[in-house]
Amino acid sequence: MGRVPNVTRADAPTLLRNPLAFIAARWTPDPRTLRRAALAALVMSVVIVVTGGAVRLTGSGLGCPTWPKCTDDSLTTTREMGLHGVIEFGNRLLTYVLCAAVGWAIVAARSQKPYRRSLTRLGWAQFWVVMGNAVLGGIVVLVGLNPYTVAAHFLLSSALIAVATVMWQRTREGDAEPRPLVGKAVVQLVWFLVAASVLLIAVGTVVTGAGPHAGDSSEVARMPVDWETVAKLHAVLAWIVVTLTFALWFVLKAVDAPRDPLARTRELFLILLAQGVIGYVQYFTDLPEVLVGAHMFGSCVMWIWVLRVLLSLRERPESAPQPHAVLAQEPATSASIAGPR
Repeated sequence: MGRVPNVTRADAPTLLRNPLAFIAARWTPDPRTLRRAALAALVMSVVIVVTGGAVRLTGSGLGCPTWPKCTDDSLTTTREMGLHGVIEFGNRLLTYVLCAAVGWAIVAARSQKPYRRSLTRLGWAQFWVVMGNAVLGGIVVLVGLNPYTVAAHFLLSSALIAVATVMWQRTREGDAEPRPLVGKAVVQLVWFLVAASVLLIAVGTVVTGAGPHAGDSSEVARMPVDWETVAKLHAVLAWIVVTLTFALWFVLKAVDAPRDPLARTRELFLILLAQGVIGYVQYFTDLPEVLVGAHMFGSCVMWIWVLRVLLSLRERPESAPQPHAVLAQEPATSASIAGPR
């Protein structure tokens, strides 16, 4: 990476009009920098889920009883609110760290040479999901931890993880048309696995919404279903996902598939086994908070690896530049920042 030149007073109008294009014209990140930026956004999307779970499991969901302020009179937590206020407000502050990570990914993607529009769009998609989930998190507080809004909050976080995972994978690939590495039957099997995983995560939110961890020490509404029955349904879906994963691994071995799909499937199978052990132990030990938190983290990791299995079924090599495209490539001058991208 070259040194970023100082911004002069003459550059100020252009910087204010289009800061991303201004930076892109003066900075080309190393490919490793882009991958690290995308990975940082993915890691933070998991961290925010785990810390949000810690808020609920410690009964701190209403540690800040209103939103966007922590109290009617204070933007931040106060001494009277104690540890619960600190935990809840700390989770809110982590949203800014997540925004910074996503912002770094957007800037790094926008500054790539040649320009990769698909990566920039994935970065902006993460930004808008984060903004939407921040507003939804505020609604969760304002409606007193209504379990349906809590479930929607988690599902939107899972969507953020999905977009971040795709962007991280795309930073490790080129922009040529994807080439399938396996047959259509295998791809269909993996899509069944993805659908079953989505259903597994959705039913998991119902277990949470009906279970004993309401997120606050006061009386909080729960979903009107028997949580133990839903937990058993959740376990059945988990076994379906495990079975589909094992079947996929067997099929990939039978057709002598490339190394990446096999490796990702094997890793997913081990993750699912570990997640299953945690799930059964927490069920038979009356849902201790530490194990529930570990299960939430495992859910995020499982979802990432399901998507990695799906994305491993094709490859996207670097696209060869065409002669006319080379001639039309934007010069790194102020002319390249005349309009937004």
